[in-house]
Amino acid sequence: MSAAEEMKNEQSRQFERGTANTVLHIDDVHKSFAGLHALSDVDLDVREGETHAIIGPNGAGKSTLLNVCVGRLKPDRGAVVFDGEVLTGKSPHEINQLGVARVFQTPEVFPELTVLENVMVPALSKRDGHFRLNPFKNFFREKAIREEAESVLENVGLQAQLSGLASTMSRGDKRRLELAMGLIQHPRLLLLDEPTAGMARHDTNATIDLLKKIKEGGMTKVIIEHDMHVVFSLADRISVLAGGRIIAQGTPEEIKVDPRVKEAYLGEEQV
Repeated sequence: MSAAEEMKNEQSRQFERGTANTVLHIDDVHKSFAGLHALSDVDLDVREGETHAIIGPNGAGKSTLLNVCVGRLKPDRGAVVFDGEVLTGKSPHEINQLGVARVFQTPEVFPELTVLENVMVPALSKRDGHFRLNPFKNFFREKAIREEAESVLENVGLQAQLSGLASTMSRGDKRRLELAMGLIQHPRLLLLDEPTAGMARHDTNATIDLLKKIKEGGMTKVIIEHDMHVVFSLADRISVLAGGRIIAQGTPEEIKVDPRVKEAYLGEEQV
């Protein structure tokens, strides 16, 4: 067995010895870009079934941390473990197949496809392990997946736009579309990067209600969000990043009164 394989096995054993209901374990993660420390000594546990928010000022390293979790970036040191499986070194596709889905800060949709087809693509990819666009769209004729996609789109309030092209949607609607694209994969862990960015307040509140409904179904979620109304409405626990380091972790009530958090981030925005 190679040294790298032994290291991965030891990381898995450390995870298994940790909190019994921990589903995501981030262990001593470091990441630098041209000498700039984007992440330093990041340790974080996400419990199964919880909504865990990560907050912090711009440039704190929040999106970098999610990119490390889904395999878009490789950490300089440390590891990410999901349900006992070391994710570090795996491709984004391999990580997705293990049950981790990501909703991006900037909506990543297929502009040339309809809203319905956009939601069917990840469902087909999840089922088949790959997806290739077919000019005759034979894949899109699959009744069961089509019906499920229609149901998911209804849940996110996009049922009226099924046949419209994704390229014609508003930014807020594209964010709801990408949320639907994540939900149809039935992930065990859903990572959401600014899920309400660009939404009007009534759309934000509708998204909060939807994510609360998802929580009742037991799905584990990690949310990066600047809107404290969203964070305090949804989060069971919160981790605060500043300068690439976690400076505080706790319940919403604990975070609201933590002087380190007030100084680094919340300030007068406290609610």
